[in-house]
Amino acid sequence: MDYDEVREVDPEVADALTGERDRQEETLAMIASENHVSEAVLEAQGSVLTNKYAEGYPGARYYAGCEYADEVETLAVERATELWGADHVNVQPHSGTQANQAVYYAMLDPGDRILSLDLNHGGHLSHGHPANFTGQIYDVEQYEVDPETGRIDYEGLREMAEAFDPDIVVSGYSAYPRAVDWEEIQAAADAADAYHLADIAHITGLVAAGVHPSPVGVADFVTGSTHKTIRAGRGGIVMCDAEYADDIDKAVFPGGQGGPLMHNIAGKAVGFKEALEPEFETYAQAVVDNARTLGDTLADHGLELVSGGTDTHLVLVDLRESHPDLTGGDAEDALAAAGVVLNANTVPAETRSPFNPSGIRAGTAGLTTRGFDETAIEEVGDLIYRVVDDVDSEDVIYEVGERVVELCEEFPLYAR
Repeated sequence: MDYDEVREVDPEVADALTGERDRQEETLAMIASENHVSEAVLEAQGSVLTNKYAEGYPGARYYAGCEYADEVETLAVERATELWGADHVNVQPHSGTQANQAVYYAMLDPGDRILSLDLNHGGHLSHGHPANFTGQIYDVEQYEVDPETGRIDYEGLREMAEAFDPDIVVSGYSAYPRAVDWEEIQAAADAADAYHLADIAHITGLVAAGVHPSPVGVADFVTGSTHKTIRAGRGGIVMCDAEYADDIDKAVFPGGQGGPLMHNIAGKAVGFKEALEPEFETYAQAVVDNARTLGDTLADHGLELVSGGTDTHLVLVDLRESHPDLTGGDAEDALAAAGVVLNANTVPAETRSPFNPSGIRAGTAGLTTRGFDETAIEEVGDLIYRVVDDVDSEDVIYEVGERVVELCEEFPLYAR
């Protein structure tokens, strides 16, 4: 990835691409929503399919010349169907948010009611935050995790659903470190005679590999991102029962977007094929094992983990008990300076601004892709703690940064 062709045309962009390549090579990507795709997925996403408009669906396009676009999209759909076992799959959404939008557009009217988890408690913007279209178009009520346990109170959720009478209940989260009981949430939806949308954006790969329970066959709709734990081309996906297939397809196109990004769908197809290989299950289990090791290491240093640990690819640290004067933003900045890239995050019962909250969130999907095992992850946990415990020490940041570079060299990302 030398970007020679780009450099000949646009040296400034080539410099930025080279800088980003080097940044990824030389830092630890621990933002829970990020991962590293294979060079095969990169090549597919940078393919000539970026030139092709393919409005419509395979066999029913609005333009000629779509025979190869049809072939690629059909492969992506077939592989997704095999991976997750869904009746119907739409691979065209440009993102996880647009996948959610398609479900809302297909099944709800403006003003209808959505019941979802609050953003500060691990939910997502597209589940009903007032800054997002969902919070502006629909009537949203949000549940919270139990402040004592950091876990979903399923009985309380059911009671809330019965009282609020939503049209759709949203499950699946962006900062919830525990396995989700989809059947319990389905029971809450049933109690209100509501649809159930399970957003598995973060855990698509874990679900596909069978290391996290699947909502497919339980929830009416399952949406997700295709570039996080599943490591495929960037975008979104919608899965649903056959009875909703036409409504969902129409909501994606022409309802919500025009021509699909066929180069991204090619990346999805390649990534899904990789995920069907036996090695992917080993990878997904290692992601979970590494997250557990990371959480245990941080807890051994005295950091408080929301819910006391993790069942997924991420840990959520509440800094208020161990470091009451330290904000998540300051911790994020110090860690980034040392080459550990994660994000500040709100925590249950948050007392600070969401722009500089009380927690940090760290994921292990990207490091596991690079080959980090539990021994290496334990050292990463030690390094994170060193910085968090002394964010103002330039010496600590420098020393940790030096070790981060060594670890990156030990576990290289892409061949140069």
